[in-house]
Amino acid sequence: MAQYLMSVLDDGTNPGSAEEQAAIDVFNDTLKSDGHWVFANGLALPSAATVVDGRDGEPVFTDGPYVESKEYVIGLWIIDAPHLDVALRLAAEGSKACNRRLELRPMHGE
Repeated sequence: MAQYLMSVLDDGTNPGSAEEQAAIDVFNDTLKSDGHWVFANGLALPSAATVVDGRDGEPVFTDGPYVESKEYVIGLWIIDAPHLDVALRLAAEGSKACNRRLELRPMHGE
């Protein structure tokens, strides 16, 4: 079974609602009961990020996001799926549940 990262994209214009959270909870429960669940969580706003560059000697810490962008990742799911078609179906269901666009990416195998 392959693993996929589903990144939840947000532009800051939709603060979310109780209905969306309830739909996300139902989606999460379905992922778990169907054996697709690996991990999920929300992320703090990009303003809470710190970029760390330890490539050349002493590490450099920079406050703020790596890239300034209109959209940013606000949450994620990691799922197990037997093939891309199932992952795409689950991403569509997740997008509907959270009322946001998702980016789906396969993860490198072990």
